[in-house]
Amino acid sequence: MPDLAALIEENAAERAAAAADPRRAATLARLKAWQGARLARTYADFVASPRHGAAAAYFLGELYGGVDATPRDNDLRRAAGALERLLPGKALAVLERAIALEIATQRLDAALAEHLPADAPITAASYAAAYRDATPRAARELQLESILDIGAVLNRLVRHASIGVLLKLAHAPAHAAGLGALQDFLERGFAAFRSTGGAEEFLAVIRERESQLIERLYAGEPDPFGGIEP
Repeated sequence: MPDLAALIEENAAERAAAAADPRRAATLARLKAWQGARLARTYADFVASPRHGAAAAYFLGELYGGVDATPRDNDLRRAAGALERLLPGKALAVLERAIALEIATQRLDAALAEHLPADAPITAASYAAAYRDATPRAARELQLESILDIGAVLNRLVRHASIGVLLKLAHAPAHAAGLGALQDFLERGFAAFRSTGGAEEFLAVIRERESQLIERLYAGEPDPFGGIEP
């Protein structure tokens, strides 16, 4: 895998390409909003759960969804060299994998957007057709495996109290150095997964629901979302 600095630049280039064409950017924005609404409905039970709510919001919004990561990415670009020197190897690896996942997801979204009507509302039917036409099934299965792998690593990392201590110690210096967005992103992830007491159930449900959805979408079922219309 490329190093952190190279991944950060590649991710920034993908964002810049998406924003360069206003019409394309508008379609991508509508797509991300539709996908975010779909995820919120699919995982409404976990979002409402006292145990899993924080992890679900973080995972679906910041790792899988459409939140604006530009402030965090700007911090990453400024701090890449220091992070490579200072972060524990396992924490650095999960950060690199998360950025690589974002790059892959941006490319999948861009391909899907090319198959959507430019000026029409997205529907379950139009989304399903574009999803099938835009990318091979293997690419979507790889995306899901990447998401689950990152979740599993985060679930293991939060059991190490030393990482939580390091994050607390870094809070004030990071904000003083203008790296608050990145620091808050890391702190939210740690706190969200720590609060579950173990995210195995949540990750297993993601695997089951998303695998079934991929199967239904590529099978061309008439109602792949089970009546959900964001």
